[in-house]
This record gives sequence, structure tokens and C-alpha cells, in this order.
Amino acid sequence: MKQSNLEQLTEPITILAIESSCDDTSAAVLKNQTVLSNVIATQKVHEEFGGVVPELASRAHQQNIIPVVNQAIQDAGIDKSDIDAVAYTKGPGLLGSLLVGSSFAKGISAGLNVPLIEVNHMQAHILAHQIDGNNAENRKPKFPFLCLTVSGGHTQIVRVDSPLQMEIIGKTLDDAAGEAFDKVAKIIGLSYPGGPLIDKYSKTGDNIKYSFPKSKVDNLNFSFSGLKTSFLYFIRDNIKLDKNFIEENLNDICASIQHTIISTLLDKLQIAIQRTNITEIAIAGGVSANSKFREDLINLGKKNNWNVFIPKFEYCTDNAAMIGIAGMYKYKENQFASLSSKPEARLPF
Repeated sequence: MKQSNLEQLTEPITILAIESSCDDTSAAVLKNQTVLSNVIATQKVHEEFGGVVPELASRAHQQNIIPVVNQAIQDAGIDKSDIDAVAYTKGPGLLGSLLVGSSFAKGISAGLNVPLIEVNHMQAHILAHQIDGNNAENRKPKFPFLCLTVSGGHTQIVRVDSPLQMEIIGKTLDDAAGEAFDKVAKIIGLSYPGGPLIDKYSKTGDNIKYSFPKSKVDNLNFSFSGLKTSFLYFIRDNIKLDKNFIEENLNDICASIQHTIISTLLDKLQIAIQRTNITEIAIAGGVSANSKFREDLINLGKKNNWNVFIPKFEYCTDNAAMIGIAGMYKYKENQFASLSSKPEARLPF
């Protein structure tokens, strides 16, 4: 396997990374590809609203950012003077949340007189696979590889030719798969975030008890808006017949809708593999923590002789370690930002 640029570094580089794209405030310290610390503060305030409230998220980031960064530096066992660069999430994400992280990152960068590095959040999810110890076997996908990146805001199939050369070859045309999980969970009365709860209840349910339509979209793209509407009507019609329908069939409902979403994702991934002849396959993003998604991909990989890479749970959801590894690659190429750098809610890939 060809050495990465990071493996060719003669001197260890220490990066402080900050992630604040949505409702998790995170800071990490990396030395080359090794994570020294990765601290995440979650926000419980959104649960009662059934989704992330942007204004509340940005306020919580302001409260969390200083203790989280201090904890990351302390846990890493370093001094601020050991930091060689500061990486932060430029986007995409909630603008108010991004502004908190970017402002703090720029302040530290200026105060320490070290380079500032902008990172694309979605590219960072993919590069988490290059972190040392990113999975139980410490295996890393060889370039080129395909990454199915699935989160609450994005669903993408990405061809990764190098750490800094990626191309989206398929994406959702409307709702993301993670959003679909949360929306159907809300319809049946589950709390936010609903995706993990659907995964939980599905474990003892029948995957094929109920049938839901899969969208038929051209090429390698996805669509989940129609599925959500179909699910809404399905629940409404069955409640009319039996007011206890959800309570009495919860596990089967969850298993069936989860099976539909996951099989939709994996169907398109298989087409992508056939078209590209790439069999190094990775997943990333919050939905990659779903146990059924991981299990089905592993089984498909064994059946088709793919090399499958499943990230540790801590690198599935939003975290600063992935921002740090992406920043490390950009550091090697001297891709630094100025203090006039601004976050972008809809940052292009």
C-alpha cells in the first residue's frame, strides 16, 4: 500500500480540531494520525422539540466551547504551545453553530500564531477512516475507495481517489436517509433523535412484515421524501382501523421501515461498485452507527469479496477527531486559511 502523506512526515504535527456544525460541540487533539483526545458535549435541549433548534444550538455551543477545548487539551496531555495548527469545520451545517466554532478557532490560531485550516464536514467524515485505530483491526481503505456517507443532513456515494481528491457520484435529491429515520420515528411517537430508537426496536421485529415503496431515481441518486409520505399514510390508515396499532406492532413497524431505508442505500451502492469496479468500500456519517446497516453491509461484502470498512461508533457521529485528520492532510499540503475565513452553511463538496 502506498504511503500517505501523513506517514511521510518526518516531524510529528499536533493539531487542535474544533467541530460545531450542528448540535454537538467537539474538540480533539491529534498527533499525525493518532487521536490524543476527542471530547464531545451533546445538547439535550432539542429533545422536547423533536429536532434541532438552530438558535438553541448556537447558544449551547457558546456555553460548551471553552470547557470542551480545555478538556481536549488536558486529556491529550499537551500544552497550548505544542499546538502546530488549528482546524475547524467551515461547513456545511447550521450557520449559527458554525460561527461559534470558527470564531473560537480563529481566536486560538491568532493567539498562538499558528496556521488556521478550514475543513469540509462531509469530507472529514470520510477521512475518519484514516485515523489510527479507526476500527477494531486498524484497517484503512486503499485509494481509490467508495464511501457511502449517510447522516441526518446528507446521503452521498463518494469516490475517494486521495485524501484531498473526492467526487460525489450519487446523492439524495431531497431528504437524507438520517432525516427519514428521524421523521418516521416522530410519526410513530418516538423521541428525538429517532434513528437509534428505530434500530433498537427493530432488533426483535420482522423486516418484511410490512412493505414500503422504494423510490426509483436515475443513476446513483436517492430520494426519501416519497417514503416518508407513504409511511405517514400507512400509519394513519392503520390507526383508523386499530387505535393501538403502533403500540401492538412497534417492533415490526420499525424493522420494516428500517429494512426499506437500508436496502435502498445498499442497492445503489452495489450499482456504484459495478460501474466503478472499486471494491474497497467504506461507510461514514451518523447512520453508519446503525447495527442493521453495518451487519447487512458486512454480509454483502463477504458475499461479493469486497473489502468493507466500518468505523468505530465514536467516529460515526459528529466529532472533532475527523476534523483533525482532514486538517492534517491539508497541513501537509500547506492549505491554510486566513483569519478572514468565514463558515458556509451550504459549503460545496
